[in-house]
Amino acid sequence: MHEMLNSGGTASAADIPSVDRLLNQPALGALLAQHGRTRVTDALRSHLEELRRSGLAGALDSAALLDGTIASVLQTKFDAAARRRLRPVFNLTGTVLHTNLGRAVLPDEAVGAVVQAMGAPVDLEYDLASGGRGERDTLVEQLLCELTGVEAATVVNNNAAAVLLILSTLAARREVIVSRGELIEIGGSFRIPDIMRQAGAKLVEVGTTNRTHVKDYAEAIGPRSALLMKVHTSNYVISGFTHSVGVAELAELGRSRSVPVAVDLGSGSLVDLTRWNLPKEPTVRETLKDGADLVSFSGDKLLGGPQAGLIVGRADLIAKLKKHPLKRALRVGKLTLAALEPVLALYQAPELLAERLTTLRLLTRAAEAISAQAARLRPVLQQAVGGAYDVSTAPLSSQIGSGALPVDRLPSHGLAVRPVKGRRGGLDRLERALRELPRPVIGRIADKTLWLDLRCLEESEEAAFVAQWSELRP
Repeated sequence: MHEMLNSGGTASAADIPSVDRLLNQPALGALLAQHGRTRVTDALRSHLEELRRSGLAGALDSAALLDGTIASVLQTKFDAAARRRLRPVFNLTGTVLHTNLGRAVLPDEAVGAVVQAMGAPVDLEYDLASGGRGERDTLVEQLLCELTGVEAATVVNNNAAAVLLILSTLAARREVIVSRGELIEIGGSFRIPDIMRQAGAKLVEVGTTNRTHVKDYAEAIGPRSALLMKVHTSNYVISGFTHSVGVAELAELGRSRSVPVAVDLGSGSLVDLTRWNLPKEPTVRETLKDGADLVSFSGDKLLGGPQAGLIVGRADLIAKLKKHPLKRALRVGKLTLAALEPVLALYQAPELLAERLTTLRLLTRAAEAISAQAARLRPVLQQAVGGAYDVSTAPLSSQIGSGALPVDRLPSHGLAVRPVKGRRGGLDRLERALRELPRPVIGRIADKTLWLDLRCLEESEEAAFVAQWSELRP
């Protein structure tokens, strides 16, 4: 009966072959070998149920019941399910450290170290010298101390966790004094006051939004004061009639009143970016030299490494952080440490950093080189999108991203895609088609234009970028 359906036409629900018969057909042999009988059986039952509904509705094509057709449909479903949810994309948004796209891209040294750590046992908490239990923080602590000039360091899973650990350890049920102008909100509506509340610390706000003086901190210090806290406002700028207290002045006050000073430096640069003609950002070493007792910062922002929260400073305070029960809940795993160690090691040769550290290499790309790249790629993209769109090169302004230096821009270049007047075709549809490519291309739409900033498209990736344009369906 099944072979009689090969000529085409409409079939009924009664013509649908059984699961057992199909599982014994050669057409499904490869699927069974690759995916196993249990998974194929479940997928087959689900598909036959779909066919049955079509048959009952009088809309079942007999060709859909062929063994080969059924096997092909199942293979397509398995292929779709096997596609990884975490996929590489081309970041053409103009934001180098894009939070939604994973922030810093790791250098080759870090990628190799992570692969090695995934494929073999490692001495994560094992002391090879003594043969006893070790401490995972020691894997990177010496490097952090060397690079920042501190006594001790520890690592947790992000900078918000670092702040939470500091507050929970040193200020639970006590007071933390912060300027009103530094009560920032970071991505996802995550606010400094909320972290303090979660840590059980009492927030004491001083000064005003635009002006805070050292006397404001001094007048707020009392017997329950645990910390003077300064938060680097890296994701916004207040200009005009303003005044803030520097770390050095705040540290002097803290020492005179025996109250530690903790600084949340946010993006946390380890080097002076001005040596590469980038905007000035306070470094960790400078902040510590000014007298901060503890400094916390991110690993995956300007540092250019994996997501992590790094805390450096006084040995006695770091020791307290390590002993707090919350430290275990916030600790990082072997993959983070495997990536972080080689990234930190790159900073030992700062004169080679712009070449070897991916984040810095992208930030320092010359606008002239990006312009030449745009000229090369324009005709390729024009051919791919067809006559419904006009593609032109355009000067653009990139940004560092992730809250770092929000008002500073980096001269860049890219491609501007606009619908041709009188021709059908929407930018939303094209933008969606770009996201459906094998390696999705992520740009941005503004002013009735799709902008593709090429700062983050390194020349080594151009061939792969161009190769997939033949699959674009705008």
